Amino acid sequence: MAENAQIDDDLFDRIHQAMLVRVTDKFPNVRIQAALAMTRLQQPKDPDCPTINAYMLILENDSNAEVRRAVLSCIAMSPRTLPKVLKRTRDVKENVRKLAYQVLAEKVHIKALTIAQRVGLLQQGLHDTSESVRDIVCSRLLPAWLFRLDGNVIELLHRLDVENCAETAMETLKAIFKTMPTEELLQNRGQLDNRKVIPADSMTCENVLYWRALCEFLKGKGDDGEEMLEQVLPDAATYADYLCGYLKAVPVLTEEQRADFNQLELVMTKEFISQQLIHLIGCLDTNEEGGRKRVLAVLQEMLALPQTPSSLVSLLTEKFLALIPDDQRRIQTVAEIISDVREPIMEPSQPVDEKRSRRQQVQLAEVKVRIMEAKQALEDCIAAQDFSRAAELKDSIAGLEDHRNQVLQEISESNQPGDKEAQVEKNDPETLLRCLTMCAELLKQMNIKTRTGPTISALMSSLILPSIANAHPAVRNMAVVCLGTCTLHSKELARTHMVLLLQIAQLDEVKIRISALRAIIDLLLLFGFQLLSETASAQTAQPTLSPDKQEGDAATAEDQGDIPEDTAQSILVMLSEFLDSEVSDLRTETAEGLAKLMYTGRISSAKMLSRLVLLWYNPVTEDDVRLRHCLGVFFQLYARESRAHQEVVEETFLPTVRTLLNAPATSPLAEVDINNVVELLVELTRPSALIKPSANTEEVCVHDYLAVRMCGEMLKDPTAPEVRLYAKTLSNLELSREETVREDLTTLLQQLVQLVKDRVCLRALEKMLHQLVDSKEQAEVLNASALQPLDVNADEAAAEDPSKSAKRTKRGQRKACTGKAGRRPSRKAESSEESDGENVPESVPVVRPSRRAKTAALEKTKLDLNPLIDQEANVS
Repeated sequence: MAENAQIDDDLFDRIHQAMLVRVTDKFPNVRIQAALAMTRLQQPKDPDCPTINAYMLILENDSNAEVRRAVLSCIAMSPRTLPKVLKRTRDVKENVRKLAYQVLAEKVHIKALTIAQRVGLLQQGLHDTSESVRDIVCSRLLPAWLFRLDGNVIELLHRLDVENCAETAMETLKAIFKTMPTEELLQNRGQLDNRKVIPADSMTCENVLYWRALCEFLKGKGDDGEEMLEQVLPDAATYADYLCGYLKAVPVLTEEQRADFNQLELVMTKEFISQQLIHLIGCLDTNEEGGRKRVLAVLQEMLALPQTPSSLVSLLTEKFLALIPDDQRRIQTVAEIISDVREPIMEPSQPVDEKRSRRQQVQLAEVKVRIMEAKQALEDCIAAQDFSRAAELKDSIAGLEDHRNQVLQEISESNQPGDKEAQVEKNDPETLLRCLTMCAELLKQMNIKTRTGPTISALMSSLILPSIANAHPAVRNMAVVCLGTCTLHSKELARTHMVLLLQIAQLDEVKIRISALRAIIDLLLLFGFQLLSETASAQTAQPTLSPDKQEGDAATAEDQGDIPEDTAQSILVMLSEFLDSEVSDLRTETAEGLAKLMYTGRISSAKMLSRLVLLWYNPVTEDDVRLRHCLGVFFQLYARESRAHQEVVEETFLPTVRTLLNAPATSPLAEVDINNVVELLVELTRPSALIKPSANTEEVCVHDYLAVRMCGEMLKDPTAPEVRLYAKTLSNLELSREETVREDLTTLLQQLVQLVKDRVCLRALEKMLHQLVDSKEQAEVLNASALQPLDVNADEAAAEDPSKSAKRTKRGQRKACTGKAGRRPSRKAESSEESDGENVPESVPVVRPSRRAKTAALEKTKLDLNPLIDQEANVS
């Protein structure tokens, strides 16, 4: 129909009502067509428009990605619908995210978005896991925004508030530069003067950030961009003087001035500009000796200057050390700067004040006259034999003589030449923090193989260790960072201060505890748990372990018989307690540290792995994005790394399931879908999931042991509700062809068939038993398709458990007990009727609705078996 076509109101209403029903149809294609048909029935100005309400409901809840894409393509933009479209940029499906960015580029003006929404779109889009989504952001969204701003890149930066999102702005600029022709890159250099710098009076956060991004982009092009870089950046000496002048002009606010928001905002802006100018040092050509020396001199002067803002010290130190290649020279230079900052040389005394000197001379003359008068009176009293008066005069003369000596001392001091200098040690928090920041940056820049020498030892004793007990939290935190970094360079220091770090990790403020925890994890990663054994041995005067065991062995947390109970075990207990902490940052840092220790082989603990799995599934950590992402990546990498790691996951299986089954109703773990946890652990232990799977198919695999464990668990109590869960899981295992294992499993299954009464479980066990007996046919199927044994009868398994016939249910939701008819509806109905006759409790507790983010993570964890299923179908 044409754009101006009209239809009767009754027909409109009938079409509208019919389509509103069809958008909830069970078939996705019907829902798609119904959504497209209602495109012109939308009324964006009506807050109760049923079409828009239906569209928003579909975007939120429809499980089919193509349906969501159809709605995205036709939904009208309004203040109500915009948040729903923005949310689709975080959809689990790549095609939906792509279309969402396209719709935003075509239909939404940049001014209709808040600053937070603009920054969020760029952060997510430029870091999306899909290259095609990143391309859409660079080729569609950014050009659309620039077009609406008349191509003004600086204006686009104004719309992003670069002071609070500098990294996102930098990535945005570099994405824009990649699409620009070479000649256009230099068009905006009109803001530079004849010195190739931005004049101080015309500097803004946006144009300085643009200058930095352009220089870094040209620097990254190597030789191709070197000529263009010379056109937008001066030589090193000129830039050093320019930087020095600007940094010295940054004002230092008093406490009263800090209360004025306008002045505080002005200083923060100048500090941001200073940071960008310091970053530009990395783009300078410092190969020329004179220019490099000038830059070093300016940076050293700025570090020693008390007026330099504390927020710039770390960055200045980083750029300063980058220009000095030798570690020993770095240490010596930074130690000298720290000494100058902490013990500044006092300026010479001022010239003698003439008026003061004259007053002192008058005072001296008066005292001398009074002394002479007192002595004369004393002689008269002695002559008159007035001894009491004489005693008083004698005391008075002694006081006057002391006063005369004091005046003479003052005159002599004021007449001394003012060429003497004095050093006074400063211990105020600001000075200590500046010194510790420089020290921390030095230790980070040092090569890990560089050992601590006398200079570092002096800094430890005079600066770092005394600051550990400082009353100021920021000083203590930086001191802990320095201590932890320093111990990485010396095993002896690590042994000495490990106990101190452990105490800080448990007793201080949260931020300081996290710094100490990071230091402990780093030491264990570098030196292993043997360091704890040596520490305890040294403290108890016991002989140390042999050197060949100090660093090479991977520490097994539960089997370290040679490590005292109060060392390795106490650390593991502490880390375990931190996993239960209510402080999310501490909990996340602990989980990440344990993941590193386990992945590198320093810890091999099924209990700890079980704790991490439960923590990942725990609803309490739902909003902790960093924790979820870290553990989600760790589980895949850890399990796929080696057969030994898969064995640890296999040991984790039963304790994890028992914990979830026994969780009380008040526990958050009661809401976790146990089926989903079991599926994850089964997928992680698949032999085919290994990065380097074994070529020997006869070898006993981890799933063989897991099958035996589950059979043993079912034999303990054949009437337990989890028996149904174990029976279904057996059909998903990837068993080997080793005859001994097959015979053992056959024996166990035969016993279970005699004991299990639930008919659904019984049927699953009988099929498993039948496949094991027919080993020859099973071997042929494995050679042909490389699938797990029971996928041959996936249809029948789906008929027994309707949730298997559908796609994997969302994590956090309980799987339905009824479903659509499969290929064998009569068999399914029979199973339902028969199982209803048995008094078997449900194996899965009622849980809360699904969490979409966790579902996405688990979908990535699962292997895609569709190609293998198709291959098997072709073979059969």
